[in-house]
Amino acid sequence: MGLRIMGTGGALPARSVTNDELSAFLDTSDEWIRQRTGIRSRRVCTTETLDELAVLAAERAMEAAGVVASDLDLILCTTTSGDHLIPSEACAVQVGIGASCPAFDISAACAGFVYALDVADGWFARGRADCVLVVSAEKCTRIVDWQDRATCVLFGDGAGAAVLGRGDGGLRSIRLATMGDLDALSLPGVIGSSPFDQTERDPQVLSMQGHTVFKFGVTSIVREVRALAADGGMKVGDIDHFVFHQANDRILDAAIRTLGIDSGRVVRTLAHTGNISSACIPVALDALAREGGLRDGDHVAIVGFGAGLCVGSCLIDWEPARRPVASPPPTQEQDGP
Repeated sequence: MGLRIMGTGGALPARSVTNDELSAFLDTSDEWIRQRTGIRSRRVCTTETLDELAVLAAERAMEAAGVVASDLDLILCTTTSGDHLIPSEACAVQVGIGASCPAFDISAACAGFVYALDVADGWFARGRADCVLVVSAEKCTRIVDWQDRATCVLFGDGAGAAVLGRGDGGLRSIRLATMGDLDALSLPGVIGSSPFDQTERDPQVLSMQGHTVFKFGVTSIVREVRALAADGGMKVGDIDHFVFHQANDRILDAAIRTLGIDSGRVVRTLAHTGNISSACIPVALDALAREGGLRDGDHVAIVGFGAGLCVGSCLIDWEPARRPVASPPPTQEQDGP
């Protein structure tokens, strides 16, 4: 399969909201949240739009890859919480970076980034593209119930991006699956104002069955990592880095124990970002790349899982960017109100 990641980028809101701040209006505490999730703080949009974060992440990925907007043949955006249903978030990115290629969204919840990689791989295979931009952007804080301590403490906002190019064997394996479940994680669509609509209307906030999602997450990670290793003709222990969806530290810990892998090889950003849905994986991958954790030829296993219930996983042999990846200018954090 001919796909390689040429460069990555990420963008988070300036405002960091701590657990203690949430305890001021929720029946919760820093200790309660940390013990159950591993989250200490999360980034929350205040003055930033999701469009702006998506464009910034895209620009940083393009800079790392050494490409400009005119080099792009396709823009794919994954989101379930975009600034607008019409036009797509991908169209906003296209306008923001000054590109002119086709652009469209993919909705696969927290597995969206891997689903986008698979779509891009198809474009490469058919000779329709040489350079593809994938952007995962989520404003989860707009879809949660801020009176529900079981869900609102989990999520944050942000965007991650990757520039993809043709490669020789960089993508060893990619797997997609959907286990149809409409209730485990759900968010109703636009209610509208039709005078003819007589259907029941649920609240327009995210609902989650925590136990079901926990079991699904652990099972998915374990199954996919083992399958990816087998597809790649290696042992699980031969994989250098594991980039999993950042849903909950307990999910990650349980999967690590079952797989028997070194916890130090598992990328973790959850403590200070929260769950940012499809943006979790590219943000974590970008953090690993910019910290110098990736070397030419490293084997990287990626697993995303979320509403649907959808799973996307892939095994990639890392190839360096065209030029050294520099860390972006530090974001000025705003802690507290």
